[in-house]
Amino acid sequence: MSGQTEPLVRGDSVLLRRPIPADRDEFVALRRASANFLRPWEPRPARGVDPLGSPAFAAYLEGSRCERRERLLLCEAAGGAIVGGINLNEIARGPFESAALGYWIGAPFARRGYMSAGLVLALHHAFEGLGLHRVEANIRPENEASLALVRRAGFRCEGFSPRYLEIDGTWRDHGRWALLVEDWRAKRAASAPSCGGSGSPG
Repeated sequence: MSGQTEPLVRGDSVLLRRPIPADRDEFVALRRASANFLRPWEPRPARGVDPLGSPAFAAYLEGSRCERRERLLLCEAAGGAIVGGINLNEIARGPFESAALGYWIGAPFARRGYMSAGLVLALHHAFEGLGLHRVEANIRPENEASLALVRRAGFRCEGFSPRYLEIDGTWRDHGRWALLVEDWRAKRAASAPSCGGSGSPG
């Protein structure tokens, strides 16, 4: 396992950290193993670009070195295996303090609670680490797993965007979901242990 960098935030089962060059082989192998699983939900890559090869990882790594985005690897807390990724894209400062949320889970790790735990950490990083006020996610109406994920986290639907994004060769409708820091903090306070625990990811 390549988890050689310090985690930005850690939970009981997963952690989030920034990618490094040593992650290439593990990252590429997981993306290749998950190609069919992820294809229906991800934007089509640029023509001539292999989305599963080493050049794609190099572009991913290069893209992580930018103030306007956080590209984070979701890893098992025990052992450090990469299980997916969470991105905070188009980070806007000033009067906005917002970001667009993106995420993916590797096929071998799907439906095991990793992304639910990872989103908790990502929101903690977005609101406490980066000081954002708003995180938004655009989700296809038929993506029931993603809809359940953001609902559990407290996101609210703000609208509908027809033919918003090209996915697998077709322009797809998306719902617009968002979470504000005030609502996130209220939800955390409501779920905090009565014994006085902080409820932080750890």
